[in-house]
Amino acid sequence: MKLTKLLERVEYECVQGNTDIEVTDIVNDSRKVREGCLFFCIKGAVADGHKYAAEVAQKGAGVLVVQDDVQVPGDVTVIKVADSRYAMALIAAAWYGHPAEKLKVIGITGTKGKTTTTYMIKSILEAAGHKVGLIGTIEAIIGDKVIPASNTTPESTTIQKYFAEMAEAGCDCVVMEVSSQGLMLHRTVGFTFEIGIFTNLEPDHIGPAEHENFEDYLRCKAMLFKQCRHGIFNADDAHLEAILEGHTCDVETYGFGEKADFRASEAQLVSKPGYLGIAYHVTGKRNFFVEIDIPGKFSIYNSLAAIAVCDYFGVEEEKMIAALKKAKVKGRIEMIKVSDEFTLMIDYAHNAMSLESLLTTLKEYNPGRLVCVFGCGGNRSRARRFEMGEVSGKYADFTIITSDNPRYEEPEAIIADIETGIAKTDGKYIKITDRKEAIAYAIHHGQPGDVIVLAGKGHEDYQEICGVKHPMDERVLIKEILAEDKA
Repeated sequence: MKLTKLLERVEYECVQGNTDIEVTDIVNDSRKVREGCLFFCIKGAVADGHKYAAEVAQKGAGVLVVQDDVQVPGDVTVIKVADSRYAMALIAAAWYGHPAEKLKVIGITGTKGKTTTTYMIKSILEAAGHKVGLIGTIEAIIGDKVIPASNTTPESTTIQKYFAEMAEAGCDCVVMEVSSQGLMLHRTVGFTFEIGIFTNLEPDHIGPAEHENFEDYLRCKAMLFKQCRHGIFNADDAHLEAILEGHTCDVETYGFGEKADFRASEAQLVSKPGYLGIAYHVTGKRNFFVEIDIPGKFSIYNSLAAIAVCDYFGVEEEKMIAALKKAKVKGRIEMIKVSDEFTLMIDYAHNAMSLESLLTTLKEYNPGRLVCVFGCGGNRSRARRFEMGEVSGKYADFTIITSDNPRYEEPEAIIADIETGIAKTDGKYIKITDRKEAIAYAIHHGQPGDVIVLAGKGHEDYQEICGVKHPMDERVLIKEILAEDKA
């Protein structure tokens, strides 16, 4: 593609060379450079692409997009921009032929609820006949192709590649999680979202490698609503007004409050042996009764957001009701049937805040016992272990401490730290290092009315030990345990 075509929507200065040349590829990884490609010099948290300028020029890069001055041979075209990440997103969109213009893109931002809400929206829209792509924390889904995710919101070049593949596969819309990091790093520049959704906001992702403070975290979340046509907001969130500041989209709201456009009333917990759910009445712009097979009040918020989106698309109520009943998310309060007497579920809760939210939600169902099986990742903050131990000791009736991803640490050392936290409470517990043995113990000792939650691994299908990811899917472990019991 001609460089002039790639730069059509970019503000730039050509400081060296000429723009009337062909570009063979666009790359931001120096290892992938090939003859005649365009290389983005990105200033990252770990490395600065400007340092590789001479190296990539030697490898054959024909164009460099920079924000700082570089020294390269005179036959290399150098395009200087204010922000090379921002320019990369615009150039990536042009390289793939602006595929988002062929799709209705739905973006979801917020501290919690993004993943579940994306799957709910996908489920309803597909029931209504749409072909829906998905980009999120767990995976990207393009037709029949499933690609495991490494970031909640991928790099702009990857997003545009996915959009192009989705359009090629016949998708008419895509639902994606939009992280504050993704917005801050301009990964979603270069297209307009049809719909932006705000779920909620709590202090999170604040630290040296993420956001300097809560204000910056909020500011980045709010960027989505200057980049979408229609905004759907949680009316009950305390930070709504701040998120709305400077918005350029139409506004619709959901929640429990009287002023919300889509309101929930008459909420009731649904509890049967081996099953937990929630039901409520939708009022406001729509009027119908809905039941969801995912427990907790947050399931009401997530489903209301999904209903508001599908109302925008004109989906019939019967299709919404049927699709919401079937919507499930791998590793997010995912119920696995093992008994008619007690309930077993898998959840990704892997820090104190998410574990407390999960356990307090499940407590509302008044289980016979609430049993929590969890561990903590190695080579991460030790404070997380103390905190999670204390949370489980406080809210669970019985805890089984086990191994998660020990990485380069000894599993027993991590378990000892968790034990330090749980010892601050009156919580009863047992230590079983092997995760399969821990799950088997939980199942074999399940009592009528129990709710057993396997926390921390969620959608993950591996266990990381000493730099190696060994296959380990809790769903497979459960099947093996049940098969061994029958043998």
